[in-house]
Amino acid sequence: MPKKKTGARKKAESRKEREKQLRAARETVDLAKHPCNSSMECDKCQRRQKNRAFCYFCGAVQKLPMCAHCGKTKCMMKSSDCVIKHPGVYTTGMAMVGAICDFCEAWVCHGRKCLSSHACICPLTTADCVECERPVWNHGGRIFSCSYCYNFLCEDDQFEHQASCQVLEAETLKCASCNRLGQHSCLRCKACFCDDHVRSKVFKAECGKEPPCPRCGCETQQTKDLSVSTRSLKFGRQSGTDEDDGASGYENYWKNLASGGSNVYDEEEYDEDDEDCDEDAEKDSDTETSDLFSHLNLGRTYASGYAHYEEAQQ
Repeated sequence: MPKKKTGARKKAESRKEREKQLRAARETVDLAKHPCNSSMECDKCQRRQKNRAFCYFCGAVQKLPMCAHCGKTKCMMKSSDCVIKHPGVYTTGMAMVGAICDFCEAWVCHGRKCLSSHACICPLTTADCVECERPVWNHGGRIFSCSYCYNFLCEDDQFEHQASCQVLEAETLKCASCNRLGQHSCLRCKACFCDDHVRSKVFKAECGKEPPCPRCGCETQQTKDLSVSTRSLKFGRQSGTDEDDGASGYENYWKNLASGGSNVYDEEEYDEDDEDCDEDAEKDSDTETSDLFSHLNLGRTYASGYAHYEEAQQ
């Protein structure tokens, strides 16, 4: 029989397990909780923005700069970790600064660990927005990660992107390699995979997690847990087809109608006799309908010809 564990042995094992969980949690820190991506308010223009060395809007230097790696605003170190020695003196402001990160545009303190490791493990190294393709230096907002495709997003495009990200580039939810139903979906590659074709020799699956995508290595998700769609139908003013002669959507329709143009019929295609007959028929139909609905008063609606351009003219 195996020996019974003593109390000291149980405490040591539980401590090792806690330390292992802490190390794993430290490696998978949420992008919004990194000090280099924290929120900052400028001292002069009072505008909210990402933590950076200089204000994006007015270029002012902050009174209390925050380290992009450890997040501290005051160096109280008395050991040899600081590159600049200040025994018994607490440093703040520019006296604490050691460098500027080339990727996240934020201050790095003069600690040896921060200076030597932040540029290598900076989470914003390739943080270009997937929608507008702007890097960190070209906009003043924070950087976020999409919950579905895990791509970087700027603060302006995060909500619009996530609202339309659950779309697959296929007409069905079948596997990309066979005709069976795809049970695992990768929203970065926009494809589904079955249980057989989700296995990859390049990317290894970790225990207790979903298998990685065989194309990009990103973690897949169960298709049944996602409300993914496979087609994107655009109609009306979102169709994007702009014709030279006629209106392609509601906006162009109201513009043409306000300018006095017509996008339905062309006057040169009909003779004068046909026009007279059409006018008589329209008058008769108008009188009949006006008699039927003369006692009703619905107010100004789109059916009565009221639109935004009429309100602007009045």
